Amino acid sequence: MAKRDYYEVLGVDKGAGQEEIKKAYRKLAMQHHPDRNPGSKEAEEKFKEAAEAYEVLVDPQKRERYDRYGFQGLKGGMGDFGGFDFDLSDALRTFMEGFGGFGDIFGTSQRRSGPERGNDLQLRLGLSLKEVATGVEKKVKIKRMVRCQRCRGSGAESPDAVKTCPMCNGTGQIRQVSRSLFGQFVNITTCRTCGGEGKVVQTPCADCGGMGRKKGETTLQVKIPPGVATGNYITIRGEGDVGPKGGPAGDVFVFIEEKKDDMFERHGDDILYNLSISISQAVLGDEVEIPTLSGKARLHIDSGIQPGRILRMRGKGIPHLNGHGKGDQLVKVNVWIPTKVSKEAKGLFEKLSQYKEVHP
Repeated sequence: MAKRDYYEVLGVDKGAGQEEIKKAYRKLAMQHHPDRNPGSKEAEEKFKEAAEAYEVLVDPQKRERYDRYGFQGLKGGMGDFGGFDFDLSDALRTFMEGFGGFGDIFGTSQRRSGPERGNDLQLRLGLSLKEVATGVEKKVKIKRMVRCQRCRGSGAESPDAVKTCPMCNGTGQIRQVSRSLFGQFVNITTCRTCGGEGKVVQTPCADCGGMGRKKGETTLQVKIPPGVATGNYITIRGEGDVGPKGGPAGDVFVFIEEKKDDMFERHGDDILYNLSISISQAVLGDEVEIPTLSGKARLHIDSGIQPGRILRMRGKGIPHLNGHGKGDQLVKVNVWIPTKVSKEAKGLFEKLSQYKEVHP
């Protein structure tokens, strides 16, 4: 069965803000939650559908891709273009992460525990049209937070300086149970003493001040597939800032910026080349050599060709991203009119002017 438009699923307009999207998702999630509809396959599917729509529309980057390319922009291939194949556990995770406070209604409220994840980083990579057409590998330098070598990311001066958190006993969470007329409620929150790590550092590392990370620089090898365009991006997992005190690293988002080409104009996966020919070539026809992205090629010009005519060279354009085949090279024919002519050429034109051709 074909997927429904995400905006239609949540019942919001395309211009809806974050709060409106969250409110719409909250209503649907509450209505179709499995705990409220035990054994209902229809409710489960609607719950998963709402969670999938919410996860895309609440994320600015995913939403931009979806608005621009539809479901195709979320399918596998380049970088983070991984598609969505939600199962019930994914939907429940989205529900709990997006609206942790709702958990009280079903018995629990839970937040993530453990070391904090590092920040995601962004960089912009300029590519020429030929690099876009063939694909390329680039080395880029990026400044980021790297793991401290002295303490190996622990933030402690020595292994003995790390102790189990006395507040949460190493769980990283504080569990509170309360009772009301409606039954027992369990609230689970991150331990404030250890920040969810389950451990506390008594003697901080002298190099990093107990953070487990320092400023550094890294060289990344970025592989660019053919067919990318400005606005596409590639995700490099685990190469962003390292998290504090042994936390996992964030990701790096490499945004593509296509440089203007002096010879070709890009139109989707087609490229346009402006060809200037003489009056005699336009009248008599000719065979000319023109540039393409892969080298020189011969192009036949029919006699009597009109200015502005566009000729098509199949398969000479940009490769289709995440697909097979290529676009075309379009050649726009422009007839060059000389502004200065020799005495001999002027005489020839004057003779030609005696022949009055009737326009069709």
